[in-house]
Amino acid sequence: MLKQLTVTDFALVSFLDIDLTPGLTVITGESGAGKSILLGALGLVIGDRANTEVIRPGAARADVSAEFELEEATDAFRCLTELALTDEDQPNRCLVRRVVSRDGRSRAFINGTPVTRQVLRTFTEGLVDIHGQHENQRLANKDVQLALLDDYGVKKSDLQSLRASYRAWRDDLTAAEVLRELLNSKEDRAALLNYQLEELSALALVEGEFERMEKEHKRLSQAEDLRGTIADSLTTLEGMDPLRRTLRALEGIDDDQAQLIAAREFLTSALSLIDDAVRDMRGYDDSLEVDPEHLSTIDARLTLVHDLSRKHQIMPAELASHYARLQGELDRISTDRTAFDALAESAERNEAAYRKRAKIVSRQRHDAAGSFSTAVSDCIKTLGIEGGELSLNFSPTESERGLEAVEFHIVTNPNYPSASLSRIASGGERARISLAIQVVAAEKTALPSLVLDEADVGVGGTAADVVGRLLRTLAEHTQVICVTHAPQVAALGERHLRVHKDAAQDTHIEPLAEDTRIDELARMLAGADVTEQSRDYARTLLQEAHGGAVH
Repeated sequence: MLKQLTVTDFALVSFLDIDLTPGLTVITGESGAGKSILLGALGLVIGDRANTEVIRPGAARADVSAEFELEEATDAFRCLTELALTDEDQPNRCLVRRVVSRDGRSRAFINGTPVTRQVLRTFTEGLVDIHGQHENQRLANKDVQLALLDDYGVKKSDLQSLRASYRAWRDDLTAAEVLRELLNSKEDRAALLNYQLEELSALALVEGEFERMEKEHKRLSQAEDLRGTIADSLTTLEGMDPLRRTLRALEGIDDDQAQLIAAREFLTSALSLIDDAVRDMRGYDDSLEVDPEHLSTIDARLTLVHDLSRKHQIMPAELASHYARLQGELDRISTDRTAFDALAESAERNEAAYRKRAKIVSRQRHDAAGSFSTAVSDCIKTLGIEGGELSLNFSPTESERGLEAVEFHIVTNPNYPSASLSRIASGGERARISLAIQVVAAEKTALPSLVLDEADVGVGGTAADVVGRLLRTLAEHTQVICVTHAPQVAALGERHLRVHKDAAQDTHIEPLAEDTRIDELARMLAGADVTEQSRDYARTLLQEAHGGAVH
């Protein structure tokens, strides 16, 4: 609900502070008094494009503020929460402000925080719907028209399931496409990895094998030189007879002198160690038996190892671990392929669920279309458009809202074909048709605050009374603010505001008490020459308006 509108230095307004209430508020005043200025100020605060022409002559800037009361279940309340713009002290209250400076700059604020005009428009979209004689922007929007039909005849749970399955399907498709592009970019890499792994797999080199082969190859390739060295060494060690004779001679000395005993022990130990060395050297010599075929095999395998290490630009000893790294990379690509297949399958399941639920929603829409169009058509005729009818034109599409779009088509004259709501020539007819749509929709739809500029244009007498009573019926469901020239409509308002100019041509607005309201209604009935008879008629209008039943 719009609770308050404050306007400073806007057009012909020096300062206005208007308190607004629930229900039906009517705004009246003489032509040129400035009623349209209020609509312009409200349009500015909900995000209309600004220009310096709206600034009051002599002022530095125009400043418009609007205070709203929000319900927690509304999109606007959720938007405020998501943007972290909620007033912590009064979370259901929101103050929107727009300032236009003389230098052409325009600034917007929500609860004191600067925001862009686009954020302002998005936030206020569901708060206020301004219907001028030549513009019914919200109801001309096909998305809004579909939402009205859905609110009228489609189960909310089915719409929620439909939206969830569509989003799940599209999320799967998006993720699968990203993965597909990634896999496509890795296909050449996967082919190279397979080729490299085949080479390395054929080599089948294990960790530490290269080092062992290199040592064995070195030893075997030097075997002849090594055997010569061993032979010379064995000859030297085996020629130790003088030492053995020396030991026998010392053992023949009959003397237990300590140093002699020690000398004999050292010689015994030395000869024993030499014998051990000779034995081990002979074993080593035996191991140097060269098998040319085995050496050739080792040589060929080492050559292959070095070739592959140069090809992969790594050290030969790293080939085994390199094979493991390449295999891990290929496994990850294979995992991506598995994930892609799983996403594709999930997308198919979610698409099937979406289409199944979309058909359920479509049936409900088509079933509701007849009764909705009939109810609106009846209401249009009640508003004085005798040949007026609403039809719903379905067209195929595919979105989270289902498999069809809908557009409201209107016939105002049976001799002419139907046309969309935005193409109806007469602003007065468009206003009344919009009113009929909203009256029918209001029973089941959460409508924004409606600001109507002369919805009664072109009607009078009984028809104007019907318009007024429909507006009051509509106001039982949402706040309605109506600018009107029809006294029958003005009499039906639960609150009456009058716009007028003072001697300095500044625009003012004031709430009317019962006596001043009678005078205003009398002026609307009789013009400048207000008589007691016109006042009596005004009293009668008020009594009938507030004592009679709403039809």
